[in-house]
Amino acid sequence: MLTKPELSVLIPAKNEAENLPALLEEIRLALAGENFEVIVVDDGSTDSTAAQLLALKRDGYAQLRILSQDRSLGQSTSIYHAAQAAQGTWLATLDGDGQNDPADIPGMLAIVRTADASQNLKLIAGHRVNRRDTASKRWASRFANRLRSYLLKDNTPDTGCGLKLIEREAFLRLPYFDHMHRFIPALIQRHQGGMRVHPVNHRPRSAGVSKYGNLDRALVGILDLFGVWWLIRRTRFNASPRELEI
Repeated sequence: MLTKPELSVLIPAKNEAENLPALLEEIRLALAGENFEVIVVDDGSTDSTAAQLLALKRDGYAQLRILSQDRSLGQSTSIYHAAQAAQGTWLATLDGDGQNDPADIPGMLAIVRTADASQNLKLIAGHRVNRRDTASKRWASRFANRLRSYLLKDNTPDTGCGLKLIEREAFLRLPYFDHMHRFIPALIQRHQGGMRVHPVNHRPRSAGVSKYGNLDRALVGILDLFGVWWLIRRTRFNASPRELEI
């Protein structure tokens, strides 16, 4: 890349060796003509994820950057590390399992490029309108979304969707904590950032299994939810001082 990329695609991946080659090729095709980079964070994988990524880079995937964590630190930490390393003005986050469709990214970019400055747009949040998950996973997600929406009033139907487009500068201003990725819409709005919800495609997982159980996710999510609720109630970003002139 001769110039600084406008877009950084961030992918946390744990044991996704079977899914990453196809996903990365889809990203390259979807973003043909764009100036972009892809940062994959190998989140302590015990399969051949790292070897697959290195092979793709050797084969000429010039936009690919690889970050490796010796042990699994989770999605939020992986995304945060990738955001710190990213060069793009905008960050597109994708899950490493291939269920998010890279073909949706250009449409999300078009929204921010045509938005009026007065909207202060910082986030395009994906909404999986045709979700392809197990019944138990969909039930857990509906329960979590209803509880979160009731407490946080974040106007987001699907905060768990891995596909989001976020201004990098705005993201790095957010408070970091484990599992923060589930609360990005609420946190962006806490900082008075504008947000749009965009319907996106969702696909069945073609290989491998989910790395996080529904019960684990629900229990941790409820604890975090009350922490974010407390944080938002203590926020005073909706008012600013006036500079007085003589």
